[in-house]
Amino acid sequence: MTDTLTIRRPDDWHLHLRDGAVLQAVLPETARHFARAIVMPNLVPPVVTGAEAAAYRDRIRAALPAGMAFEPLMTLYLTEETDPADVAAAYAGGLVKAVKLYPAGATTNSASGVRDFDRVRAVLERMADIALPLCVHGEVTDPEIDIFDREAVFIETVLDPIRRATPGLRVVMEHITTRDGIDYVASQGDDMGGTITTHHLVINRNHILVGGIRPHYYCLPVAKREEHRLALRKAATGGDPHFFLGTDSAPHLDALKEHACGCAGCFTATNTMSVLAEVFEQDDALDRLEGFVSLHGPAFYGLPPNDGTITLSKGAPVTYPAKIATADGPVTVFDPGFPLHWQVSQ
Repeated sequence: MTDTLTIRRPDDWHLHLRDGAVLQAVLPETARHFARAIVMPNLVPPVVTGAEAAAYRDRIRAALPAGMAFEPLMTLYLTEETDPADVAAAYAGGLVKAVKLYPAGATTNSASGVRDFDRVRAVLERMADIALPLCVHGEVTDPEIDIFDREAVFIETVLDPIRRATPGLRVVMEHITTRDGIDYVASQGDDMGGTITTHHLVINRNHILVGGIRPHYYCLPVAKREEHRLALRKAATGGDPHFFLGTDSAPHLDALKEHACGCAGCFTATNTMSVLAEVFEQDDALDRLEGFVSLHGPAFYGLPPNDGTITLSKGAPVTYPAKIATADGPVTVFDPGFPLHWQVSQ
């Protein structure tokens, strides 16, 4: 029975760090284990230009505690006014690694997102020319479409048409939650990738609604039926290089989660590696954990794997803090609902 596992230091290909006091508090929770992360640009106001991305990167670097090594991989928020030349310059200078597409109104701080996809065609074509990846929040926002169907409809009506109209565009379908998403990404070439979150490997929609509303399990895209969760686990643990870790770890103050209109997001940065090791062991796939967290993502983004390593050790159940304190209030850490026996020991 394996009780230690050494892997290359992992990366997080979808992360929310916020700003100000929350950034100061949550950044160490990621930097403790992860070498790099694709940082989401949905601040208020959003990170739209190269200059704004550079300023945000500098704030992240300033918040990193002494002795920690972490590289923020910056992104730009795609709007209908985004300048293709500014995007290209930010990429050519090594500042940004991706552009993020939020359909307007799809999730937290997405009001500035795209409504008319024809108005971003020039940006997408320029991105295809320079091989700059597009990260997509894969849901439609039509109020007539059931929230549990919005990912599947997005693939049919938005994602596949964009890819057909823009040959060569590298696309990451982020935080996949359905078998439809898994099947679509797996059927595509090496210019398509998909991220899977920690929490969607663990929870289905019952966790949010059965026995009372559980606001700290509420996220967008919302967790789906059990059959979809099982499809996600099979994809994550199966070794397919299309799929890699993007935690979508999303800190919200408890006062905003435990609210009449609670914010969407699960904060998983603190215990993700323990949860993933447990999941992969349950599925007899510990030998594939390194690929999912450390190798497939860099390969898609054209970056080298990290040189350093981490070692996970199995033993008595690990205790994590229930909350992370910030100067603005506490943030609740994701509870997987089962004991965690794996921890990063070095």
